[in-house]
Formats: sequence, C-alpha cells, structure tokens
Amino acid sequence: MTDRPTIIRNASWAVVWDASVGRHVYRRDVDIRMNGGSIAAIEPKGTTPAAPGERAIDASGHLVMPGLINIHSHPTTEPAYRGVREDHGVPEHQMTGLFERLQAYRLDDTGRRAAAQLAYSEMLRCGTTTAMDLTGNFEGWFETMAASGMRWYVAPAFASARWGMSAPQTVTWTWDVAGGTRGFQSAQGVIAAADSHPSGRLRGVVFPAQIDTVTPELLREAASYAAETGHLFTTHISQAVVEVREIIRRHGVTSLRFASDLGLLRPGTILAHCILLDDHPQVRAHTRSDLDILAASGAAVAHCPQPFARYGVAMNHVGRYIARGVPLGFGTDCAPHNVVEEMRLAIIAGRIMSEDIHSVDTAAVFHAATAGGAKALGRDDIGRLAAGAKADIVLADLSHPAMAPARDPLRSFVFHAADRAVRTVLVDGSVALKDGKPVGLDPEGAVAELVEAQQRMLLDAPKYDYAKRHGDTITPMSLPIV
Repeated sequence: MTDRPTIIRNASWAVVWDASVGRHVYRRDVDIRMNGGSIAAIEPKGTTPAAPGERAIDASGHLVMPGLINIHSHPTTEPAYRGVREDHGVPEHQMTGLFERLQAYRLDDTGRRAAAQLAYSEMLRCGTTTAMDLTGNFEGWFETMAASGMRWYVAPAFASARWGMSAPQTVTWTWDVAGGTRGFQSAQGVIAAADSHPSGRLRGVVFPAQIDTVTPELLREAASYAAETGHLFTTHISQAVVEVREIIRRHGVTSLRFASDLGLLRPGTILAHCILLDDHPQVRAHTRSDLDILAASGAAVAHCPQPFARYGVAMNHVGRYIARGVPLGFGTDCAPHNVVEEMRLAIIAGRIMSEDIHSVDTAAVFHAATAGGAKALGRDDIGRLAAGAKADIVLADLSHPAMAPARDPLRSFVFHAADRAVRTVLVDGSVALKDGKPVGLDPEGAVAELVEAQQRMLLDAPKYDYAKRHGDTITPMSLPIV
C-alpha cells in the first residue's frame, strides 16, 4: 500500500477521544492532520491552509471514526461454514453444534487461504483495522495478513486433546499430552516470526485453544511464557454447557474458577466468550462468585454474541459485565466477520436478558469495539481519534440511505447502515479500503477456491464423523431440492 494521505479535510462529523473524561465525543466540521502513520492534530476545518504536495481526503458528508478492533476471530475457517452452520445444533449439547462440527469438518490449506481473503475483506468493509486471528499455522497465512494492510494479533492454536463424539449424547476428549507440548513449542516459533515480520503490523499471542482441551500443567506453562515474554494470553472458556460441566466433573469448580485457581486471570489475558458463568440460567451452579472473580482479575472478555444467539444463548448480561468494570471488547467467532453486527446484537440481546433498555446502549458498545478492545490488547494508541494515536481511521458515507437522516450518525451506523456505508479505511495512515473495496486483497478471486474447498470438506466428513455421515446429512439444506 503506497497511498498515504497527509490530511482528512472537512469531516462533517467525527468521533473524537476526550481524554479528560475517558470517552468518545462528537465533533463537527474538523480536519485531521496525519504524519508518519499517526494523527498529528484534530482541528477546526480550514485551520491549516492547503500546502503544495498535500495528499488530502475530502470527508465532506462523511462520519470519521476510529478503526474498530476485533479481539477474537476465526477468519481462516468460518467462511467455509456459510450455508452449513447457521441452523446446526445438537439438542443433547444444549443446542451447540461445536463438538460435532469440529470433529467432522476439516478445511484444507487452499480453503483456509481463500477463507482468509474473504474474511479479511469483510473486516475491512465494516471498518475493522485491528484483529486477532486464532487458528493453526498454514502456508500463506502471514502473507495474506500483511496484504490486507490491517494490524494483526497472530494466535497459533495448540492443545493437548481433541474433541470428538461417540454418540449424540457423548462428547469425548482424545488426549495427546506430548503432542500438546510439541504444539506449544511450534507456536512459540510462529509467535517469534510474527513479532519480527517486516510489515511491523503483526504480533504473536499465546493461545492454548480451550480451557478443557489443554492440561493444567500446559496452561500454567503457557501463561508463564506469555507473562515472561510480554505477550497476550487467550483461550476459549465458559463457551458451552458441556465444557463447564466437564470442568466441574474434573476439578470440582466452574471453568472460570478453575482458570483463576491456575493463575490465568490477569491483565493481558483475553477470555474468549466467558458467557456461561456460575449464575447463568443454563448453568445454575451452587456458587455465585464467577463474575466477582472476573471483575477483580483485570482479565478482558472477547464478546461474540452472534454464534451463541444462534443456539439460543446470550450473555447474562453484557451491561452487567460493563457495570462491574470487566474490560470488554468484541469479536466475530463466526462469519460474517462484521463487528458492527456484533455490536447491534449485543445491544438487543443485552436488553432482552436484562429486561432493561438502559442496560446497554450505542455509546457503550462502540466504546467496547474501539477503546475497550484496545485496552484488552494493552494499548492506548489505537481505538481512538486523538493527537498521537495511530492513524487507524474509518470514513462512512452519510449520504447512504441507511445513514439518513444523520441526526446521530453512530446510531445510524450501528443500527442501520453498518458496512454498507463504509467507504474508506486507513491503517497506520495508509489506505487499506478505497471506495468500499480492499486495496491489497482479492475476495472475488477467492470465491471459487472456497466453494471447491467447502465441497471437499463436506465430502470428507465420513472420514472423521463418529457415524461416518456425509456433510449433507450432518447439516442438511434449509429447503429440499425438488
């Protein structure tokens, strides 16, 4: 990417960081000067006269806001589940289809590369400038991330066990402790390569895959490594009733308490999902202390409401976590990788669970998707428009019919327009999305590859599924083909 403007002029609306109160505020009719990938100043429009050689973006009729931050995503696999997972759930597993899918469906590297092209493009189109990709390493992963122009937190997965099923009622854990150790060692190499990547926009993350698939010894070792090397630590936790019950069976405590007892909960830890606490209606453990433990720990939560809503599950409730001071950011655990849709769903689900329209609002979810995500990542130079912050900037078109009338443009953006209004995205001052199209990615070219890879995934399902079923049997079509 070589297109690097020096100023954004005539922004009709801007979401600007007010450090004195620690929150975003609106400003009208401003210019944003940039230098060396950072914001130099935000000033009333026309304050700085045009200079020879100036490279300006005209933001007349646009909302200018900080880039969104996605702190949990699986972009190299989830696009292959389009048309597959939306209605898939196993009643015996409290409606989640997680364990059945991950046993039966395996996407090859060609499919992963194609999925990444599509998902990274989705992210840019909704205004995401920083994201965490949690996956397994494959050829071309770093190159695709770098080509997107985004900032990436690279989280190679490792685990001591693999989920399986022997019957609809039975989830199994097949253990390979030595393999988990080898996976951790391999992940350390990937983390080092990310840290030293020439783009300067990749950073490694320590990622034991799930709280129930990694031994306590390896979880402790991984957390110690993250602390000693200054890396973030993340894992899936409290994401399924099956998982919580299994941890209680093994250790006599909930997943959250187990993680606390191991010393995993601290600033620098991001807990993926963390929905099924001990007082959740679908858990109803005899304790009522999980939220207290979480709030006191400083660990952050990556909230991904979409996949859980599909199963009929919601956090109880997002406004309660925020009110208790839990650092909260958003992720996209499934396709589409659209943080704006997650923000909207978080508001709706939060109000349903709390039965209170005031429990969560647009300002709260936008904060979580920007400054909240930045805090979870340990940063104060992204997720905000302020002098000295990185020039990660999004322009949304106020003339788009879904944005009008633009009385309160953030509400229009979150509840109505979302990605349809995003026209330009800058990362580190460089244009990564122009006229609504990714500059460094080819999503259209990846479609055919992903279609073929999905077909291979469905055809290969009998090799892995406990009942030797074809993918069309595990996840049938929504309508019969006549």
